[in-house]
Amino acid sequence: MYIHKIKKTGNMKVDAFVLTDNLLEISEAIEQLKNVASLPTIVKAAYAMPDIHWGYGFPIGGVAAFSNLISPGGVGFDINCGVRLLKTQIDYNDFKKYIESTIKELYNVIPVGVGATSKKFDKKSLKKIIEEGAKRTIEMGYGLSEDLEYIEDFGRISPASMEDISKTAYERGREELGTLGAGNHFIEIQKVEEIYDEKKANILGLYKNQIVIMIHTGSRGFGHQIATDYIKLMRNLHNDLPDKQLAYAYFDSDLGQKYFSAMNCAANYAFSNRQIITHYIRKVFSKYSKVEIVYDVAHNIAKVEKHDNQKVIVHRKGATRAFGPYHPDISEKYKSIGQPVLIPGDMGTASYVMVGTNENFAFSSTAHGAGRVLGRRQALKKLNLNQVLSNLQKRGIIVKSKSKKTILEEAPDAYKKIDRVVEIVDRLNLSKKVAKLIPLGVIKG
Repeated sequence: MYIHKIKKTGNMKVDAFVLTDNLLEISEAIEQLKNVASLPTIVKAAYAMPDIHWGYGFPIGGVAAFSNLISPGGVGFDINCGVRLLKTQIDYNDFKKYIESTIKELYNVIPVGVGATSKKFDKKSLKKIIEEGAKRTIEMGYGLSEDLEYIEDFGRISPASMEDISKTAYERGREELGTLGAGNHFIEIQKVEEIYDEKKANILGLYKNQIVIMIHTGSRGFGHQIATDYIKLMRNLHNDLPDKQLAYAYFDSDLGQKYFSAMNCAANYAFSNRQIITHYIRKVFSKYSKVEIVYDVAHNIAKVEKHDNQKVIVHRKGATRAFGPYHPDISEKYKSIGQPVLIPGDMGTASYVMVGTNENFAFSSTAHGAGRVLGRRQALKKLNLNQVLSNLQKRGIIVKSKSKKTILEEAPDAYKKIDRVVEIVDRLNLSKKVAKLIPLGVIKG
């Protein structure tokens, strides 16, 4: 019902599978997926999650694994754009009168928007952060050692060497740690609206009417520069590309290894970015409750993993890892339930907490969000700012944004229905619903 097979034709080396209930709205993205299926050393098949839409090179929502290839277009410009969920011990009814003032305080404390900057890190400090990840950031005073248990890969991916990033990337990254950025990035104060699995929710420390905070941001200009640098280096390596945006290097080549290292630097930067933002949020919430991490998941990344007894480089571009119970890469805290999966909606709709399963259909992957139905330019042309704000106000959602343009670009009508996306991955057993969260207050860049 939701699995559409595109048989291998033309230059495709494997079949492709699109997991959706509507193929008509994603025709351009399907062509991109077919191009991905044409790349050398691809393993098994190319996959598209229900939130698939057109992207650079790979479609967003695309998943593919290769035995010996790595492609920046299969990762994206915002490397490790990810989601972190924080929990409090506050009941909604006790906190609702403080939501607006807390949103204003967070907005004033956390730099947001295009070009937002924070504390400048010198080269020595930034080197330690990008090579050692969230652990080093915590040692610098931005968190608790136990936080690492609740971050994918414990907040550090290797190999990661400063030698593999450009001076321009360093300059862009040195003062953006602890900033939100713009686009679809956000900080939301949310309420746990519904619990679907009490046992799993208890292990995650979630309960109905609880106040939680979601952070969605990534590696900022640092990751963007790394992607830009390596796309240029790979652009003319191969002449038989179905799409120039799918430039790649063989994984075991010198350039392939350098990009892998640089990409991991950006991933560690993103984990650290969310860690520093968590530190700021804890300061604001300290008068109400302690704040703990539920989990932090990465999107837009390529990882070496073992699937079907074969080591492969899994590219997840706008997709989430979703390992099932007792997978060796999951923290002991969550071994029994599987890896937590966080699927954010837009600023006017729900987000979901799910857990991974032992279904390995798409290399243990699931959706990462709602997926766009309107491009940003289309949203600016078609949507009315006053109407968008009025609709959010009617739902009792407080919005603070640096840019009116961002509110239009990221309006609920620009996205697919998140409930529909989550229902598909739940029914296909790619990940299972645990809790539904609804927004109360939103900060956008």
